[in-house]
Amino acid sequence: MRSYLLGLIVIVAAAAQPPAPPAPGGFLQNAAPAGPTPRTPEGKPDLSGVWSPGLDFARMGQVPLQPWADALYKDRRANLSKDDPEGHCLPAGVPRIAPFPFKLVQTPSLVIYLDEGNVHSYRQFFLDGRGHPKDLDPTWMGDSIAKWDGDTLVVDTIGFNDKTWLNGQGLPHSDALHVIERYRRPDLGHLEEEITMEDSKAFTAPHTFKRTMTLMPKWEIHEYVCNEFNVDAEHLVGAGH
Repeated sequence: MRSYLLGLIVIVAAAAQPPAPPAPGGFLQNAAPAGPTPRTPEGKPDLSGVWSPGLDFARMGQVPLQPWADALYKDRRANLSKDDPEGHCLPAGVPRIAPFPFKLVQTPSLVIYLDEGNVHSYRQFFLDGRGHPKDLDPTWMGDSIAKWDGDTLVVDTIGFNDKTWLNGQGLPHSDALHVIERYRRPDLGHLEEEITMEDSKAFTAPHTFKRTMTLMPKWEIHEYVCNEFNVDAEHLVGAGH
């Protein structure tokens, strides 16, 4: 399962220091094409395209955890992430992403997020003015509504279960997780995302971090079937095995 393996390879280094900027060549780092920000007929930035997160897929920084969450985090790291849901072909959740490309499809009333990794998941950002449903059932990816704030797409997501990990090392959250993403396309080749996570049950304060993705104009996302050839699960045995 390639997303999980590559995640383990680079996550320690990426968590310790800011990742290097995208560079030509390679799957995780690609050169961004130059040009102005494309716009839709409605005048909004057009976020459509296939995007690579590069090494920013692992960027999150130090999240302020409550004591129970910090203890669980330490336990998961000590056990070498053996219970990672993504390692067992379950959804990675939000805002965790894989190092593989994702595709944005934009319409005036809906933005669709198609993920090649993350067990081939999708998300829907509704731009039609609706609110969150009152009777949300907790889900892996949550419920997302969106609005434009000038040239920034603001995505508000709630309704999560507590089964996902926020990173490959086991960073926990509760069902109170609330994620706000702010997407900007400053030019043709870059997509900037500012992410704020709030969790009154697991965090001591909100936490904000940023990612920058690069456009892959000659690439298309590919089929990803985690269960078909998942070679990782048998190796997730934890410490002492």
